[in-house]
Amino acid sequence: MSTPDTDGPGPAGPGGATGTRLAAGRIGTFDLVFFVVAAAAPLTVLAGVAPFAIGIGGPGAPLAYLISGALLVLFAAGFTAMSLYVRNAGAFYAYVARGLGRTLGVGIAYVAVVSYNLITPGVAAAFGYFAAGAIRDATGTDVPWWTLSVACVLAVGVLGWLRVTLGAKVLGIALVLEVLSLLVMDGGILGERGTAALDLGSFDPTTLAGGGIAGMFVLVIGAFTGFEATAIYAEEARDPRRTVPRATFIAIGFLALFYAAGVWLIMGAFGTDEAVTMARAAAGPDLTFQAGQLYVGAWLSDTMHALIVVSAFAATLAFHNAAARYLYALGREGLLPRYLGRVSARQGSPSGAVIAQTVFNLLVVLAGAALAADPYSVVFLWTNSTAVLGIMLMQAMAALAVWAFFRRDRRGMSAARVVWAPLVSFAGLALLTVLAVCHFDLLTGETGMTNVALLAPLPLVLVAGFCVALRVRRNDPHRYASLTTTDVETD
Repeated sequence: MSTPDTDGPGPAGPGGATGTRLAAGRIGTFDLVFFVVAAAAPLTVLAGVAPFAIGIGGPGAPLAYLISGALLVLFAAGFTAMSLYVRNAGAFYAYVARGLGRTLGVGIAYVAVVSYNLITPGVAAAFGYFAAGAIRDATGTDVPWWTLSVACVLAVGVLGWLRVTLGAKVLGIALVLEVLSLLVMDGGILGERGTAALDLGSFDPTTLAGGGIAGMFVLVIGAFTGFEATAIYAEEARDPRRTVPRATFIAIGFLALFYAAGVWLIMGAFGTDEAVTMARAAAGPDLTFQAGQLYVGAWLSDTMHALIVVSAFAATLAFHNAAARYLYALGREGLLPRYLGRVSARQGSPSGAVIAQTVFNLLVVLAGAALAADPYSVVFLWTNSTAVLGIMLMQAMAALAVWAFFRRDRRGMSAARVVWAPLVSFAGLALLTVLAVCHFDLLTGETGMTNVALLAPLPLVLVAGFCVALRVRRNDPHRYASLTTTDVETD
């Protein structure tokens, strides 16, 4: 294969970066955890998504978060086992290619590029929406949302260009602040209501027999989006054989328990039945803020309104980093323009991909502004609905790829980890992907041809990936055989 262009002279830059490889050994376990959990945006989930899950699924919402977490732990068992042998910034693409064949892998790679690149400008639009609201509430001044989103995109682009550890520090600070605010709310609820806030009936499996359960699980599983990014950073991690698995399990475990406990206590703040009624009414989106104000004070509600802006910024940065690394991986392989495979010799970051991703974000935000689209209900929900579905599809295929990779040789791994866990998680994730398609209106808030148009990009880019892979195989068999071998470690 030809070599991607470099972004600086010489074979190596500081910190282990070269013209074609990301800087190695810079990211530790908790850096990875910050990237993953910040991308999940706990405050945004508990304030902006969980009330809808409560309203749709009823009292079983806390149990749904635990079940989803358990399913993803099974997925992670096989996912992290394969990470010991495949380390590539295009994680899903590389896993599927190694387990199920390079042609399908390239198709999944294109799905990954579309999914991660759609999430980022959507979350940036949400940042603009929340930030404009916070400024209006504080000063009475109306600031166009898109100007704030553009500022967010540019700031994220700068952080994406700089050393990845700086971004991890920013994400760590943001994450600690939003988690602390939610813990203060939980403490206030428990301090005043005591055990009355802990309705064990929410964990009764019979609560999952209602008609809205399928839709609820679509919303709940989406709350974990981004946890798989641990493997994306494997090339840059310190001791990735330990760092990636450890960070993945810590992130999933934390999110599952934190979401379940948070939703449980929000429901307990009002009483389960009353909370479900409120979530189904106009008060639904403000349920979390109302709980904070009622049991702690207006200052906490105001703080949480401010921190949701921080949460959206952190999520934008985390998904920008993930999207840039997929662009970089495919540029390095020659499956996208090779400019995207450039690495900054000084910073060790995927410079070409960072620039391209930033420009794409700006175009989406400015297009939303030009069309006078609502930043939250249109720009954010529409882009992220397509993206979440694409990531669920990739997770399902990656689980099946893990099973296929270890099918003939378990490499000393237990059957529970590399056979049964991947198969069970594949079945669960495949089912949830189908449910997401069937209940796509819950994600977009739209019906009819709008949803068809939003669903269409995923099969189109999947087929485009197949065509590219088949063309490469026909015209350059040697190059086709070398796809995904970059940064693959075998025992």
